[in-house]
Amino acid sequence: MATPIGNLEDMTFRAVRVLKEADLIAAEDTRNSIKLLNHFEIKTPMTSYHEFNKYDKADYLVGKLLEGQNIAVITDAGTPGISDPGEVLVSKCFDAGITVVPVPGACAAVNALIASGQSTRRFVFEAFLPSDKKERRVVLDSLKDETRTIVLYEAPHRLMKTLEELYERFGDRELTICKELTKKHESFMRTTLSEAKFFYNDENLPRGEFVLIVKGKSSEEIEQEKAAEWEDMSVVEHVESFIAEGMTKKDAIKKVAEIRGVPKREVYAEVEKK
Repeated sequence: MATPIGNLEDMTFRAVRVLKEADLIAAEDTRNSIKLLNHFEIKTPMTSYHEFNKYDKADYLVGKLLEGQNIAVITDAGTPGISDPGEVLVSKCFDAGITVVPVPGACAAVNALIASGQSTRRFVFEAFLPSDKKERRVVLDSLKDETRTIVLYEAPHRLMKTLEELYERFGDRELTICKELTKKHESFMRTTLSEAKFFYNDENLPRGEFVLIVKGKSSEEIEQEKAAEWEDMSVVEHVESFIAEGMTKKDAIKKVAEIRGVPKREVYAEVEKK
């Protein structure tokens, strides 16, 4: 069940009703969630369900559900199950044949995307990048050629490092930095990676919670990079590279002719001269 990410007015009537009617509320941090429950005069008992107990506690909650209890799951803010331990409980519920009913509401990724000014037709959500250096490098490398808009979450103390890494891996790209969504100091800054990494510095430290909306790689960039790959290759080497990928000789010749913008007969003549 989604809860507000900053503005309490984003709490839905349905969410309040469901929380009041539930037998138990599984909350990421009961100390944080009690403020929300008190505000809406919700007296339902809570139990903690978070990253560090998500497997054992999920089994416990499934047991309660099988006994006939109705359990509402909430995160500290936003929609549980999105970059959140709620996904473990949902999976175990399906395995046990328990119906899961989503109660929609605020989601930082969607809120940021629709107000970013970036393309929303196709996007990929990566949440927080891994903290492990090796795993982080693998993820960034996998995103380098992504053509869809990229949605990332980031904490203030890691933002400067992340912007630097994105610039190193992606080159200069457009992005929108979304800060403190739905809160009093909500802001959207449309900029570039090169500008952003200089904007935040030791004299202008990031504060608040961030969502980064990064423009995907353009088709023009991809075509330029492809062209650069064969500029130093002979026609024969170019054909052989496609054959090595599994193409037939005929199809490889056709492909090279298309890429180089020359007649197929010229490519064929070069190959036959070999």
